[in-house]
Amino acid sequence: MSLTIDLNSDLGESFGAYKIGRDEDVLKIVSSANVACGYHAGDPSIMQKTVKWAKENNVGIGAHPGFPDMMGFGRRALTVTPEEVYQMVLYQIGALHGFCRVENVEMQHVKAHGALYNMAAKDFSIARAIARTVKDFDPDLILFGLANSELINAAEEVGIRSASEVFADRTYQPDGTLTPRSEENAVIHDEETAIKQVLSMVQDNKVTAVDGSQIEIKVDTVCVHGDSPSALQFVEALRDRFKEESITVQKVGASL
Repeated sequence: MSLTIDLNSDLGESFGAYKIGRDEDVLKIVSSANVACGYHAGDPSIMQKTVKWAKENNVGIGAHPGFPDMMGFGRRALTVTPEEVYQMVLYQIGALHGFCRVENVEMQHVKAHGALYNMAAKDFSIARAIARTVKDFDPDLILFGLANSELINAAEEVGIRSASEVFADRTYQPDGTLTPRSEENAVIHDEETAIKQVLSMVQDNKVTAVDGSQIEIKVDTVCVHGDSPSALQFVEALRDRFKEESITVQKVGASL
């Protein structure tokens, strides 16, 4: 049976003279791009370049809002109210929308970054603030959220589309959340192990947690990180395996 899946990557994370990742090459392989909006990473020049490259490759463009914490790359939790989350997410969506409008391309989705994403996965009030922002800005946008998390529940409550996201190179806790990066086993470094995990999630809707338990999981989109030295090689290998398994890669906006 042929399956269709979206392949997304967090991109546009370079800043000024500092280059992170191989975005121009990764955008030739993935189907959706989460573009940093200048808070945790990125800058106006990088945002515009990334939008242009995504458009050239017919890649779905999404805002990737995070905490205003470049020193911590948006991976440090901040104490915020739902109102503050609403405002900072709205600000960042609006920033990327400006570049999309100038380049005459539609924005497809919104995906929170780092600590904001992980907080929203567990805290419904934060998740709802993000979902409400998306609906107020454009109810046709898709909210990306960790599969089985409060982000998916919040999208359903406010009445917008969501895409259940899984991660190729991250390990899972028994409750379905991602293993914190502060723990040694948080990231899967072996390419074949990561590919096997993705295939299990996409084909069987299951992922094995760190304690060996099996978690039922819905998958609309798979995240592959674009900031590691081997990112491009891994994405190419994953696409090749998808082809062997008759799995079609297609941007999520075309199927939801």
